Amino acid sequence: MSQISSRLPIVWTSWGKSLQLDVPRVMGILNLTPDSFFDGGKYALSEVVAVNRVKEMVREGVDIVDIGAASSKPGAPIIDPQEEQKRLLPFLKAIRRTFPDLWISVDTYHSSTAEKSLELGADMINDISAASIDAELVHVVAKFQCPYILMHMQETPSTMQEQPSYGNVVDEVISFFRQKMVTFSTQQVQQIALDPGFGFGKTVEHNFELLKHMQQIRREFKLPMLAGISRKSMINKVIHVSPEEALNGTTALHMLALQNGADILRTHDVKEAKQTILLFQKYQITS
Repeated sequence: MSQISSRLPIVWTSWGKSLQLDVPRVMGILNLTPDSFFDGGKYALSEVVAVNRVKEMVREGVDIVDIGAASSKPGAPIIDPQEEQKRLLPFLKAIRRTFPDLWISVDTYHSSTAEKSLELGADMINDISAASIDAELVHVVAKFQCPYILMHMQETPSTMQEQPSYGNVVDEVISFFRQKMVTFSTQQVQQIALDPGFGFGKTVEHNFELLKHMQQIRREFKLPMLAGISRKSMINKVIHVSPEEALNGTTALHMLALQNGADILRTHDVKEAKQTILLFQKYQITS
């Protein structure tokens, strides 16, 4: 059966908008951090700069813009929520004002940041911690009944890459998702996508094992899968390039992710991801 015909008939809703996930979608990254591993500080210079970057992503066909103001690179400390909101909320207001119909995700692990962002019109929350850093996040997502990205991470950003260890990484990620789904199901949170957490407490080998078995995780939970592999070390360490040189490797792994069941590509490079999806779709429907 083709990947296209087997896609999940899921529709997300938020603030009167809907997003069908029957075709792969692109989530464009907008970093508002001074220390992101790839483009830290570039778009946090002013609201005009950030809005112009979003305009560029919209022209390139982005489906969701994911705004984050806390670095989650290896070694990064947990940010104070007040500092996060100081960086984030004025930009969120400007972007929502300029793009009233755009799907906006906020990348945060703090419940107070999530709540204030949703009150300002954000559509969904992307949480690297699966509510392990701030358990109150579950109740915020339940209150707004918004889509939620539930990601696996071993430890926290400050320690996650010190010594990642698993018996079987795929089985342990599935077990983690099972446990978390009980918590979220109890709160009637239903609009969920799963993110294996590439690079978050994993070696290169762990990352590729998860990439190869994304479809297994997807079948287990019958939920959309997000692949966040853009310009990450699982690419750079294999082909010996810097993040700035990793676009070709990112595109190659995006195609593999799509073949293995990814429903959302979270990426720094919207145009190239969109082109990859179009080529993948053409390949799938050609007999």
